[in-house]
Amino acid sequence: MFTTLLYAVRESVATITLNRPDVYNAFDDTLSYELQDALKQADRDAAVRAVVLTGAGKAFCSGQDLKAAMSQGSRNLGDSLHKRYNPIIRAIRNMPKPVICRLNGVAAGAGCSLALACDMIIAADNASMIELFINIALVLDSGSSYFLPRTIGYHRAFELATKATKLSAEEAQQLGLINRVVPAAQLDEAVAAEAAYYAQAPTKAIALMKKMLSKGMTESLDAALEYEAYCQEIAGNTEDNTEGVLAFMEKRKPAFKGA
Repeated sequence: MFTTLLYAVRESVATITLNRPDVYNAFDDTLSYELQDALKQADRDAAVRAVVLTGAGKAFCSGQDLKAAMSQGSRNLGDSLHKRYNPIIRAIRNMPKPVICRLNGVAAGAGCSLALACDMIIAADNASMIELFINIALVLDSGSSYFLPRTIGYHRAFELATKATKLSAEEAQQLGLINRVVPAAQLDEAVAAEAAYYAQAPTKAIALMKKMLSKGMTESLDAALEYEAYCQEIAGNTEDNTEGVLAFMEKRKPAFKGA
């Protein structure tokens, strides 16, 4: 079905692997559109309750494939963002399921933005993150101007953006950009454990919390309180809420179905 990525579903987890290892999984037009399609597929599949996003080979994603872009001649970069990159970031943030980034190598430029858009980042100890845009006199895109300052504050975000500072996985974790760093040999095990947890969690409640946390970064306290009440009413009417309460009363582990 796909030519530039791999898509597989196992035990309620959809794994999307960017598969252009010869160019460090850089984005060309085909990959950007296929990733949009893969995310839509994961969104629509009721059997999928968690998504893992990663890269083949040594890199996670090195951003835009500049050679591919140059071969197509002059193009409107704003239009390219609207059509190719922004739909990917929106799809991840609007995904009603947790998206885990398996950061197996470098995440650069738009690849860094892609990682930051995920709900959780589990990184190998040899992975790294870098906002490369300034090196070709471009600006942050694909959501980095949104995620960076909200995660690490304006001043650190300014420095990373304007100096193209490369962060090791450990440094990125210290700044709060990465959830967990593990030895490269243990990355698969660590990601599988996280994915298994979320694949058995109350999916609808997590989908609501994704929206709440995103809104909470920009809304006032009163607006956040109102939205919490709205979402809690929805969560309270789910089958998983009934199961969770019953399991608590019966002193057993709940069997959530994502419904």
